[in-house]
Amino acid sequence: MRNVFLIGPMGAGKSTIGRLLAKELKFPFKDSDREIEARTGADIPWIFDVEGEEGFRERESAMIAELTAEEGIVLATGGGVVMRPENRKALANGGLVVYLRTSVEQQLQRTAKDRQRPLLQTPDPEKVLRDLMARRDPLYREIADLTIDTDQRGPKVVVNTIVARLRDSAN
Repeated sequence: MRNVFLIGPMGAGKSTIGRLLAKELKFPFKDSDREIEARTGADIPWIFDVEGEEGFRERESAMIAELTAEEGIVLATGGGVVMRPENRKALANGGLVVYLRTSVEQQLQRTAKDRQRPLLQTPDPEKVLRDLMARRDPLYREIADLTIDTDQRGPKVVVNTIVARLRDSAN
């Protein structure tokens, strides 16, 4: 197994689960959003404010191209990474893609107090999340090698499920 890439909507637990999974697999952990912030010296909301979503997506695509070329990493991606065909191709070709699926209700709970999510700074975050899920879910499914539901499941349970599935597929 070269790499494990975690995809899914915001609030699915990609970063938390990714850190634990990397520890379990003894792989380095990377988070594409944190890597972008480290390179630019700016946080994601600031990049959205200054460059807009399109500017952020350009930076994200460049980062995905770079990170998917690495060997032996666990990568947590941003929720919108699947919107660009080149990102989907890089992820699908670069490793095992795990879709961490979660409900909009769970996303709302997990992101309620998070001010670092530019797309949710709106009077109706539930509508935004439903619209995003309608557009993105088919794209997550398109490239997923494995789909794991994270609703009402702790991160360790999800990690154990992923590890068990990886072992099963290796045998």
